Amino acid sequence: MTDTVATTASVDGDAPLLVVDNLVTHFIAGRRRIRAVDGVSFRLARGATLGVVGESGSGKTIMARSLMGLLPEEGLFQAGSVRFEGEELIGLSKRQHRAIWGPGMAMVFQDPLTSLNPVMRIGPQITEAIKAHRKIGRTDALDLAVDLLRSVHIPEPERRLGQYPNELSGGMRQRVAIAIALSCGPRLLIADEPTTALDVTIQAEILDLLQELQQQRGMSLILVSHDLAVVAGRTDQVAVMYGGKIVEHGPTVAVFEQTRMPYTEALLGAIPRLELPSHSKLQAIGGRPPDPSASPMGCSFTPRCPYAQAKCEGEAPPLERTESSDHLYACWYPLEPRTTPRAAVEGGHGAPEPGGRNGAARPVTRAAGA
Repeated sequence: MTDTVATTASVDGDAPLLVVDNLVTHFIAGRRRIRAVDGVSFRLARGATLGVVGESGSGKTIMARSLMGLLPEEGLFQAGSVRFEGEELIGLSKRQHRAIWGPGMAMVFQDPLTSLNPVMRIGPQITEAIKAHRKIGRTDALDLAVDLLRSVHIPEPERRLGQYPNELSGGMRQRVAIAIALSCGPRLLIADEPTTALDVTIQAEILDLLQELQQQRGMSLILVSHDLAVVAGRTDQVAVMYGGKIVEHGPTVAVFEQTRMPYTEALLGAIPRLELPSHSKLQAIGGRPPDPSASPMGCSFTPRCPYAQAKCEGEAPPLERTESSDHLYACWYPLEPRTTPRAAVEGGHGAPEPGGRNGAARPVTRAAGA
């Protein structure tokens, strides 16, 4: 069973900007198949914001790059559908993808040092993107570059055009990367862990900037992060990924306040709690993420789930709808609905104590040596 959730559109009745249906992205090396993304479906409305969260290795970055067509073709297997403004993207050539990049879709990467050319000045890096998609002269392109730097709150933008990336701070480099991504007015911006390499104060500034620019430009935004607290107050929807799949998906308020999937609960529990004494031990998720080259018969979270039962090991749960039709989860024995104050998460207070269960949990019986 594959289900999708549509984010809230800015105008009721608008067709979704992006429709992803059963997206599969595998990498094949000899006889080994890496199932990086294994059946992801969702819809993104125009002007809406989707947060994609999960641990490292959950598949969120590969999913984002799959949408953009930024994966190497050698050893790549893709299936399913990605439709952007009604156009199918799966199967397009690199040249065809380039026509969509810029005015259609753009991406901000985790580390600006890897996306900016260290031997090029800032000005040419911005104008290069502008002139690739617009019929515009050098002077007009430079004027637009200055406006873009000013829009991302970089002081003295005219002077920055002549500087190299190493002359800027990490936060300013990320602002330059955002300016380049916005240079052609994309209708969808994908931000992949855009604040991980920055200190906490600058992180908040960059996230606030992305939210401000999105609202000003009316574009859709996919915010990829390993931190649920980052997306708590900045998204309309949240998709929680684990083992290459979406395991919980719905309105941000519903996912935080009516958490149903144990993995989502574990992520919430790992958020630092400001009310605890200093030097308190952080709550960690035991075990390791699943091996993407393996093919588990049941739920991939079973080895790490404190509530696992025998059925979890033998059969993979489908995405099921809650009483609220736009909140989905993949769990045979979901958490009982309980209120998780979202304000506490947004303020860095972490999650409350775990909620109850539908059914008594018992350890999974495994064969000796398993």
